[in-house]
Amino acid sequence: MKSFLKYTLATIVGIFISSVILFFLMMGFFAAIISSTEKTVVVATNSVLKVQFSKPITERSSDNPFKNFDFVNMRPSPNLGLKEILDFIGKAKTDPNIKGIYLDVSIIPAGIATVEEIRNALLDFKKSKKFIISYSEVYTQGSYYLASISDKVYLNPSGFLPLVGMRSEIMFLKGAFEKLEVEPQIIRHGKYKSAVEPYTNSKMSDANRTQMNALLSGIWNHILQGISTERNISVDSLNLLANTLSVRSAQSALDHKLIDGLKYEDEILAELAKLSGAKADDKIKFTSLYDYVKTTKPKKFEGISKNKIAIVYASGDIMPGEGDEETVGSSTTSEAIRSARKDSTIKAIVLRVNSPGGSALASEVIWREVKLAAQVKPVIASLGDVAASGGYYIVAPANTIVADNNTITGSIGVFGLMFNTGKFFEKKLGITFDVAKTNKFSDIGSQYRAMSAEERDIITLQIEEIYDQFISHVAEGRKMTKAQVDSIGQGRVWNATDALKIGLIDMVGGIDNAIEIAATKAKIKDYRLVELPKLEDPLQSLMSGFSSKAQKVFTSDESYRYIMVMKELDKILSYSGIQARIPYSLELH
Repeated sequence: MKSFLKYTLATIVGIFISSVILFFLMMGFFAAIISSTEKTVVVATNSVLKVQFSKPITERSSDNPFKNFDFVNMRPSPNLGLKEILDFIGKAKTDPNIKGIYLDVSIIPAGIATVEEIRNALLDFKKSKKFIISYSEVYTQGSYYLASISDKVYLNPSGFLPLVGMRSEIMFLKGAFEKLEVEPQIIRHGKYKSAVEPYTNSKMSDANRTQMNALLSGIWNHILQGISTERNISVDSLNLLANTLSVRSAQSALDHKLIDGLKYEDEILAELAKLSGAKADDKIKFTSLYDYVKTTKPKKFEGISKNKIAIVYASGDIMPGEGDEETVGSSTTSEAIRSARKDSTIKAIVLRVNSPGGSALASEVIWREVKLAAQVKPVIASLGDVAASGGYYIVAPANTIVADNNTITGSIGVFGLMFNTGKFFEKKLGITFDVAKTNKFSDIGSQYRAMSAEERDIITLQIEEIYDQFISHVAEGRKMTKAQVDSIGQGRVWNATDALKIGLIDMVGGIDNAIEIAATKAKIKDYRLVELPKLEDPLQSLMSGFSSKAQKVFTSDESYRYIMVMKELDKILSYSGIQARIPYSLELH
């Protein structure tokens, strides 16, 4: 009877799992069919390009019909890649069918450097003398920074535009660990390497506070300078508004000339109709940015030129082994760089990095391939929102390093983190552990006891060796002495403006600047762009995404913030070995 029940249950479970898999396969094939039958977008004359950012802006877009497909509404739900956004804003500049841009922005789901690159593309668009009109019910500081380049910035009469400055708010867990009787065992090199402070401190150390104040002030001053230039308001006046919290309502934003008017959406539509030549507001020919990228690519990147420039993307945490579109796998990324190095038709490589770091060993593996590539062809590093710690490690050998003004970089330092949970299990749960071992250090790294002084010395030596290797690589790549790198290292993070002054980067700019430099150094004018690593096969992506798709279907009430927190926890649990990473992510609200 037991066997009968067991096999019956196994059969039922098997049928259920097969049904689920078949369901998602069918949905996936429907997705492919729907995507393949989508008509090519044709832009009508006198169109207005409507720019909204409702989904996170990724480093690169995907042609995978299964990715981000809305299975509930049975329609594609694509994310736009930054390069795609920049290219098509550039195309709109010379597109005779585009009369102007309507910026409908409130929250921009992107980092500060990404916002900066889009803002620069819009500034370039303005050279065409076409209009840019911005409207929102609520501007965040990030969306307002983007919108400030507009010819007219409008706000709903009951809307809100906060101008309060930037802050770094860090949660410290020391008290919780003390109550739980969990002992963090920390070994680090770098007085600014603050990734471990939340586990050992109850507040910021003086060194960490110094670097955070410098980092935030540098980014904030750059943002204010950009607003000042476009709105003709001095930086001192903007800081005074923030310090006195003078902008508390839509009317106060207008009074202080941060915006050009208080209007409702119907009034905005009437103005857009007039600017675009439409007979009525319901006759405006809007083309969304999501649709516009489905038109033909800008001519600059079309053609059959044999010359190529490879853009190798390294976005996310650096981890050993295979990576994906959200992580930098050492084998995946190094293989992409190696392939680009050996391909004679690829004349230069742009290494696009948006990473807070990660595994020191994985970073070393990628570093080696970057160094080899830089010996045979130009390798230009383009830094995104963050390229710090391991993210900087891998670009150190590049011939030229380009970063946006608001890029967070540096953090040259390493740390080791282990927990002694022995007392927690014994005193809170009544669980004890014992060990039998063949050699003295067989149980080194055990999380159920404190490490001995001898073990601490061994791990400290390993940390010091990796740090020395790190600064040696940077010294070699940046033509500095190890002492010079050590003086600006110690785990300290820098914004790109300061990083330029101390020699960690070569110039301020975005990915398009990096591509231009690559073409110049390769001495080519006619070229195509290729993107590496190659994206995952659509069917494989569908199969690997079953669990996440099912979760979204059956738990649709989960909030975005909850999902983000769970993703962060999942990443933390995946950490292994000694880490070279920064301890936070930075968002501009």
